[in-house]
Amino acid sequence: MSGAFSPPFTPPDRLVPTLQQDGYAVLSPQGVAEWLGSPLAELDALHADWDHLPLDEYLKDGGHYRTRRHACFTVDDAAVQQVPHRAHWQPVEYNALHGGMQRWFAPMEANTVAQPVWRHLMLALCDAATGLRGAQRWHIEAHQFRIDTADGIGRPTPEGAHRDGVDLVAVALVGRHNVKGGETRVFEAAGRRGERFTMTEPWTLLLLDDARVIHESTPIQPLADAEPGWRDTLVLTCRAGGFQGG
Repeated sequence: MSGAFSPPFTPPDRLVPTLQQDGYAVLSPQGVAEWLGSPLAELDALHADWDHLPLDEYLKDGGHYRTRRHACFTVDDAAVQQVPHRAHWQPVEYNALHGGMQRWFAPMEANTVAQPVWRHLMLALCDAATGLRGAQRWHIEAHQFRIDTADGIGRPTPEGAHRDGVDLVAVALVGRHNVKGGETRVFEAAGRRGERFTMTEPWTLLLLDDARVIHESTPIQPLADAEPGWRDTLVLTCRAGGFQGG
C-alpha cells in the first residue's frame, strides 16, 4: 500500500517486556501463530463469520457502515467460560460518542467460540494481561467488526482517539478488501510520543496497555475504480474486577 508505514513487529517472546516498556506491541501473523501455538489456518477458518454480521444500529453519526457481533467470557487460570449474553456498556469518559448506552449486539456464533483456537486466543490474551497486572480472574469482551465503504467512507473508530477503560486491548486485523486508509495510531496517554502504521496482513495483532496509551484507526475509503470494500477486525478487551457496567 503506497504511503503506508509497516507495523513495528515484536517477537512473541518479547511481548510482555515490550508492553511494559512501550505500552503497546504488534505481533506479525507468524508471531501470532507462534504465540497461540496454533497454525494460521485455524484462525483463517473463523473469517467466514464476518460475512454475516448484523448491522450496528447504535451508531450516533447516522452511518450504516458497521456490522458486528459481541460475546463475553471469564478466564480464571486455565478455565475459559462464556457468560450469559449481556449488553456492551462504556462510560462517557471513555467513549464520548456512545458511552452511557446499553448496547445489545447480536451474540457471536456458537460454533465460533467452540473452536479450539478461540480458547487458545483467550488464554494467550490473559497470559499477557497477567504479565502486566498479575494473576487474577479476567473478564473478556469480544467484538467482531466489519467496516465497509458502501456509502463511500467507513469509520473504524467514530469516537476518535480513545481508551477503553480496561487493562489490555487486542486488535486483530482479520482481513481487508478494496480499501485504502485504516491507519492505526497509538499515542502515549500522558506524553507526546506516538506511532502510526497500517495493518495489512490478516491476523496482524496489536496489543495495548489501556492505562498508558490511547488509540484510533483512520477512516477507510474504496480504492480508485474499485467496488466498495471492507475492513474486518476482531477486538478483545481484558479487564480485572468485572465487566464494565456491572
